[in-house]
Amino acid sequence: MSDNTSYIIGTDIGTGSAKTIRLGVHSGAVIGSFQQAYPTLHPAPGYAEQDPEALLAAVKAGIREMAAAAGGPPLAIALSSAMHSIMAVAGDDTALTPLIIWADNRSEIQALTLRDTPEGINIYRQTGTPVHAMSPLCKIRWLRERQPALFAQAAMFPGIKEYILHHFFGHYITDHSIASATGLFNIATRQWSDEALTAAGIRAHQLPAPVPATHILTGLKPAVAAELGIPADTPFIVGGSDGCLAQLGSNALDAGHATITIGTSSAMRMAGLQPVTDAERRLFTYLLTDDIYITGGASNNGGVLLQWLVRDFLKQPLDNLQSLISAGLQAEAGTLICLPYLQGERAPIWNSHATAAFIGIQPQHSTEHFMRAALEGICYALRSIRDPLAATAGAIHKISVSGGFTASPGWIQLLADVFGQSMHVRQQQDASAIGAVMLAAEALKLPPIAGLQHQHEKIYTPDMDRHVVYNQRYERFIRLGEVVLKQ
Repeated sequence: MSDNTSYIIGTDIGTGSAKTIRLGVHSGAVIGSFQQAYPTLHPAPGYAEQDPEALLAAVKAGIREMAAAAGGPPLAIALSSAMHSIMAVAGDDTALTPLIIWADNRSEIQALTLRDTPEGINIYRQTGTPVHAMSPLCKIRWLRERQPALFAQAAMFPGIKEYILHHFFGHYITDHSIASATGLFNIATRQWSDEALTAAGIRAHQLPAPVPATHILTGLKPAVAAELGIPADTPFIVGGSDGCLAQLGSNALDAGHATITIGTSSAMRMAGLQPVTDAERRLFTYLLTDDIYITGGASNNGGVLLQWLVRDFLKQPLDNLQSLISAGLQAEAGTLICLPYLQGERAPIWNSHATAAFIGIQPQHSTEHFMRAALEGICYALRSIRDPLAATAGAIHKISVSGGFTASPGWIQLLADVFGQSMHVRQQQDASAIGAVMLAAEALKLPPIAGLQHQHEKIYTPDMDRHVVYNQRYERFIRLGEVVLKQ
């Protein structure tokens, strides 16, 4: 059988777009891809919302395009999704709110009042999710306190993948991976945490039923099947979170193998066989499957910082972003340091109130220098996650990278120089969607997709002379951050 008749569709529901791939199970090659973008709305300071119908339409478009291009139905469809989204839905399935995404900081006060209490510390130990405005736990607390009438109408609090699966199949379920990123899920018992539910002011029946990431759904609504152009009995694998699946898609489940993803946001992670938590609560620990845990830290500010810099600060079209990145990589930031906390920050400082800054501006600094400083700032923020990750999850022997930033080889080299470690790039397609496909193959009990295990890696080795320079700049970055964040 050819890849056109034996393939799996993987869809990653990201922050800026839904990315859908068609992967042949015999070759392990991505034989088709589709991407559809959608906006994030900021109706008030600290708010970050999306229209769930726009995300649903993008997912449908991707599946429809991939199935139509193949000329035959897929073996299965598997889903990946960004974490921490939440919305309120009434009993008749009417959406009461937009989708509130991870970047939304409106519940900062709710997070701060809970975080350092005995209750908050225990919730972190149970759930593996730092108490922070990103988490659905804190977002639900905000709705309860600030919009009590709306809160009282809510029968269900799904995230985006759960909302889409309900549209497809008519019931609410969530995978353990997404559930473990809510701050409401006990990763030891695999059930919603009673203590976290009490803190949120809701009951377990108001959250989707948790299932393993390999759970298979069948019985697609006939109207949806017709719209997608696939049989109604097509298996859907519920899948997991984008971060956990990026680890799987990067073939980075072995000990000491970390991954870095830079897209709209950024993150660094490692897999392990046991749930570990950081004594200082700087890191998350999420489930992938029942015997694989992903520990790491995420930064709010990856590509979103560069988009702001180009669109709002430099007043240039976003179409110029890639050329400006290339120009910035040729510049030398020198004294110019960027604290990249445009949308507050998660790991390791967990400060929703943090703000971005350029420090050390001199007359010779031009557009290219600001871009270079921003690129370095994103790398420094990731490096600040590495030390607590290594201390908590073990020594880091290898780093694989994925995400949109891999389109810029100079940026990968910069990251290697900042870290003083080699960066391994296996493929430039979306690692989260590939991870979803690999999970689907496991769920369907197919043989391992051999081509994915033996892909050629490109390795970016660090320039250790440059690393010495970046060590000095990194130390300045940390010192300046400590001063600015105290203000």
